[in-house]
Amino acid sequence: MHQIAEFVAVLSCSLFTGASVYVSLVEHPARMECGVEIAATEFPPSYHRGTTMQVTLAAVCLLSFIAAWLAGATFWWVVAGVLQVSVIPFTLIVILPTNKQLLSPTLDRRSVRQASYSHAGARSMP
Repeated sequence: MHQIAEFVAVLSCSLFTGASVYVSLVEHPARMECGVEIAATEFPPSYHRGTTMQVTLAAVCLLSFIAAWLAGATFWWVVAGVLQVSVIPFTLIVILPTNKQLLSPTLDRRSVRQASYSHAGARSMP
C-alpha cells in the first residue's frame, strides 16, 4: 500500500513542478511576446485553469504523502508533503494581490501599468 501512495505522491509532485516550470519558462514569456493587450486577455482563462490544476495536484500530493507515511513510510514523507503544500499560503499571501489586479474587469488591458503587473507576476510565479 505504501508503495502506491509513494508513487502517487511523487507523480503528483512531479506534475505540479512540471506545470510550474512550464508556465514560468514557456507560457508566460510567450504570452508577453504577443504584446500586453493579448497577454492580459489570455491571462484570466489560463490563470483559472492553472489554479484548479495546481491546487488539486497540491492536495493530492499532501494526502498521498500522508497516506504513504501512515502505511509505513518514514516521517520525511509527511515533511515533504507539508513543504509541497506550503506553496498555497505563499501564493495567497504573495502572488494573489497582483493576480487580483490582473483579473480586474476595470483594468485597461492596453495600459503601461498592465505591462508592469504582468512582468511582476512572472517574477512571483511558483
